Amino acid sequence: MDVALGLPVLVGLIAVALLFDFLNGLHDAANSIATIVSTRVLRPQFAVFWAAFFNFVAFMVFGLHVAQTIGTGIIDPAIVDAQVIFAALVGAIVWNLVTWGLGIPSSSSHALIGGLVGGGMAKAGISAAVWSGLSKAVLAIVLSPLVGFLLAMMLVAVVSWLSVRSTPFAVDRAFRILQFASASLYSLGHGGNDAQKTMGIIAVLLYSQGQLGSEFSVPFWVVLSCQAAMALGTLMGGWRIVRTMGLRITKLTPMQGFCAETGGAATLFMATFLGVPVSTTHTITGAIVGVGAARRVSAVRWNVASSIVYAWVITIPASAIVAALSWWAVQLFK
Repeated sequence: MDVALGLPVLVGLIAVALLFDFLNGLHDAANSIATIVSTRVLRPQFAVFWAAFFNFVAFMVFGLHVAQTIGTGIIDPAIVDAQVIFAALVGAIVWNLVTWGLGIPSSSSHALIGGLVGGGMAKAGISAAVWSGLSKAVLAIVLSPLVGFLLAMMLVAVVSWLSVRSTPFAVDRAFRILQFASASLYSLGHGGNDAQKTMGIIAVLLYSQGQLGSEFSVPFWVVLSCQAAMALGTLMGGWRIVRTMGLRITKLTPMQGFCAETGGAATLFMATFLGVPVSTTHTITGAIVGVGAARRVSAVRWNVASSIVYAWVITIPASAIVAALSWWAVQLFK
């Protein structure tokens, strides 16, 4: 175990972790509200309150499997110290701010994973990685948008068949109501998966300082703090990314918005219960592309979708590089 930190330093690092959680909510607010805003079912101001509430209460529904994976399954907890955590958070925060400023819906989750890998490997080399957990997270980069895409596409087919005898006005009115439920489920899944990543970071920091005893666990005050920070970030909204997600990829009707949110929510629920830290951004993007492609392939603006994919590919290495540079910078000024 590394040298124990003073209380001010420990509190400061926890504050930086909660700042990341806040920025995660700010950056990923679009994931929860893009579809319900773009279909004009809710105004943006009301939509963020709706999403923030379900982001916060998610801890009542899900266990803490994702927090366990982040805390012990990405890099070896034995090499974790204050410098590694600080570097990981800097890598993730810098990448989040860059992509938020550019309006690119990248993954806060994978930025955090990249930060952990970069900080851990800068300290201990390639042996720092827990390859079983890291490979699971990397596989999710491909699987989560694919599952969201397929589920949303199938839902569009089923719903279209069930609604074939209804008038367009009746279908639109029904799905405007149903979108409240689907948006709630997606926000619940978003809060359940994403807030746990910061819980894992804070918990492994406390564990490395001997604050949790011999067994890794997540204290309840950490759970509440992380859910609250994410909900507050969601309240602030990420309007640039809402525009990209809700308007630029494809135009959505309430029925399509319902299918995208439901397909995305089902993907997040499965991943969270399995303890897999997936990207809510990847998931909802895949689902939105799925409902657009179900209408016709040309309904999707593939140039926008492809630019989003490029951001996905470079998120982990980019945040890892920033984290590694941060770790080395800390060593120079120690």
